[in-house]
Amino acid sequence: MTGGPTTPTRRSILWVHEGTIKQVTSFGDLLGPPPTLLTGDDDAESELLNGADPAAVAAAHPTASIAWAHLAQDALESGATITAYAYARTGYHRGLDQLRRHGWKGFGAVPWSHEPNRGFLRCVAVLARAAQTIGENDEYVRCLDLLNDSDPAAAAELGLA
Repeated sequence: MTGGPTTPTRRSILWVHEGTIKQVTSFGDLLGPPPTLLTGDDDAESELLNGADPAAVAAAHPTASIAWAHLAQDALESGATITAYAYARTGYHRGLDQLRRHGWKGFGAVPWSHEPNRGFLRCVAVLARAAQTIGENDEYVRCLDLLNDSDPAAAAELGLA
């Protein structure tokens, strides 16, 4: 049996107990932690969706990775690679803080399909691109590994697969 619509490549483990089939897990690794699902920042996300300046949103909501992801992507697209790198690294670290508060121990799935995870994952992708541009290959590889470990779909969605 395959997982739900958001995890089509992962398998569920079924268990029969007293004649009832029960799903034991919806993720692939029985020994690993369950996927980490961030709660996001509704105010920051709403402001960005309504066209607010990402710099103002980042200043008002400095822990919102999504605001830093917007800043980083904009900077990268305008050719400001070092600025993009700095914004992406800030959003990446803010995202790590959030992941740890949600029980992440440095490994395990961080699904792209869960919208509040996307700010962090976008920051990792921009950091990878900026690192590659400035020749920081080790950082580029670390970022790709993190994206693939978090969710291989993220790398593909972000054009890095």
